[in-house]
Amino acid sequence: MSAPFPRLLSATADRSAPLAVLDEPALWANADDLVRRAGGVPVRVASKSVRVRSVLERTLARPGFAGVMTYSLAESCWLVDEGVTDDVLLAYPTVDRAGLLALTEPGEAGERRRSAITLMVDSEEGLDAIQRVVGGSHPTLRICLDVDASLRPGALGIHPVHLGVRRSPVHTARQAAGVARRLSARPGFQLVGVMFYDAQVAGLPDTSAAVRVVKRLSTTELAHRRRAVVEAVSQHADLQLVNAGGTGSLEVTGADPTVTELTAGSGLFTPTLFDRYDAFEARPAAYIVLDVVRRPAKDVATCFAGGYTASGPAQANRMPTPVWPEGLSLVGTEGVGEVQTPVRGKAARHLRVGERVVFRHAKAGEMCERFDTVTLVDDAGRAETVPTYRGEGKNFG
Repeated sequence: MSAPFPRLLSATADRSAPLAVLDEPALWANADDLVRRAGGVPVRVASKSVRVRSVLERTLARPGFAGVMTYSLAESCWLVDEGVTDDVLLAYPTVDRAGLLALTEPGEAGERRRSAITLMVDSEEGLDAIQRVVGGSHPTLRICLDVDASLRPGALGIHPVHLGVRRSPVHTARQAAGVARRLSARPGFQLVGVMFYDAQVAGLPDTSAAVRVVKRLSTTELAHRRRAVVEAVSQHADLQLVNAGGTGSLEVTGADPTVTELTAGSGLFTPTLFDRYDAFEARPAAYIVLDVVRRPAKDVATCFAGGYTASGPAQANRMPTPVWPEGLSLVGTEGVGEVQTPVRGKAARHLRVGERVVFRHAKAGEMCERFDTVTLVDDAGRAETVPTYRGEGKNFG
């Protein structure tokens, strides 16, 4: 695929920067690739990696995608109310008072939300917190058990190393069975699913031989444990879904017959943190465009704004990366700034005030928290501007 930058910059030349741009050919090619890699297993769209309602809708309209994995209960209710989806899996536990009251309110709106939204829990304490808000007598709420999918390689003699993200306290099949038994016994709740997010596989680039070994070990261990967990939980609940995986692990996770659905979102935009994976070719689709506003030195051009650092450890790989013109780099002593971002290199010598520099964000949906709109540019150079969550007045945390 040829470099899209002349087409993207030409299509957005009449729009004020800073601006967020989506390259449509790459976006939909990425969507098709996610479906191909899933091998026939339905893919749930991770909304936190998109945060643009119209892009969610258009993705869900494509074959192979089914349902949304949200990150906020307020967001979940909004997407259902707007008719974006009738199948929502909330990825994180919630104690959002307004959201819980909206979920349990009487009438047609509340019924529609409850039929569409599955809450995430990992303990009885989570149910206690919900009931402190909505009371002990409430309509039945669908719940999913979040199971820790991290690798704890005690058998390798390096216990208590924890490889993965800190999520659920439920790790073993025995623990899952105990929690499932207690959850299923609670009136007003229906346990319908289990979820496993393998961050140490799906979210870890293949940067070394050691990383590849860890990912293979984790994939093998998790396949066995996931099967045991599902069997154990099924003794206490009629499971409707077993959710697993992420953009970086669709092939291996989807091959597990225990899994009924996968989740992916970052693979639509392909930010820089997803550049070095063996399983797929990075095809960037999301960009940030900044104006050059001054030339403080012969090989330095300074852009307006740009301080869009991604969440996570405070490291250089969390900063936006200049990608056009080629040959630019950030200035180490400044990085990306709230109101200005200098770039340097041979290409900077030819940049004039008023010209533009294109960056890629380190993460996917976080980019959209900094912009009210994104501009989609098709293969013919036609531009369409649509609102982000933020542009629709929505801030879900």
